[in-house]
Amino acid sequence: VMEANGVETAWLASHLFQREPIARAAGMLAASKSLRVSLMAMSPYTVHPVYAAMAAATLDEMFPGRVMLCLGVGAPRDLEAAGVEAQKPLSTLRDAISVTRALFSGEVVQHDGTAFAVHGRRLASGTCSVPLALAASGPKMLELAGEAADAVLISAGASIPFIESCLATVAEGEARSGRRIRRVGLLYAAVAEDEAKAHASLKRTLAFILRGAHHARNIQLGGSILDQTALGDAFAAEDWSAVERIMGDETVARHAASGRPNQVRARMQCYRDAGLDQLVLSGLKNAGDLEHLLPHLAAAD
Repeated sequence: VMEANGVETAWLASHLFQREPIARAAGMLAASKSLRVSLMAMSPYTVHPVYAAMAAATLDEMFPGRVMLCLGVGAPRDLEAAGVEAQKPLSTLRDAISVTRALFSGEVVQHDGTAFAVHGRRLASGTCSVPLALAASGPKMLELAGEAADAVLISAGASIPFIESCLATVAEGEARSGRRIRRVGLLYAAVAEDEAKAHASLKRTLAFILRGAHHARNIQLGGSILDQTALGDAFAAEDWSAVERIMGDETVARHAASGRPNQVRARMQCYRDAGLDQLVLSGLKNAGDLEHLLPHLAAAD
């Protein structure tokens, strides 16, 4: 369905307790001819960077040029639910990038890092050219993306002012590396002739993202007033009526592309104008959602 509708890349989330992305990627690649996949965003706190590199390189060996690996800390509440502590995230992700880059080179790796060490081994699959993305939202992680990754991935639920702020920080890292990386943003989208109906369809999904404390600056820059503590408590209790009450229509409109078709197309253009090279539609539950949404967006290109 995705390939038939012109989708170029499927970004497969690796959130804990959800469906596993490596197996899904293999199935999707085998069932398509040109579709690319990105393993997103694999956390070195739950998947050792050697294993992440193995997975991406093996898929690339089977389906050359159709695989990307995206690293990231991981969703804080998911890590907490699994009893995982994400200590020293900046140095850990810097180390994970270094290990992954070295393994992709095909050479014997000698790496002594603060979080990971690899001695005297190489990948059996040999050299690969898998692009490496970094999911980032904090200033230092965004700088690291500009400095060391091939692409930066901005989380879904980002307001446009937050996107602009993030990309300005990425540029500081790029200035040190002397190159420009690809800018990618996840974007929740919902289309309906009734604007309120479109917003309502995204409230629970956006609440899952915006309840996180690390989104406080995103919410502030976007101009929303949102009680994140109350939202988190309501979500944990699965009190969906309270979740939807706390998530007002204005908040949805500031953190997604939602509404009538012309409103969604205009909103997507605003995200492109903010500096994103690629928009990744997020939160689609099934092929039906995709088939419903894409015709409405075709006129945006």
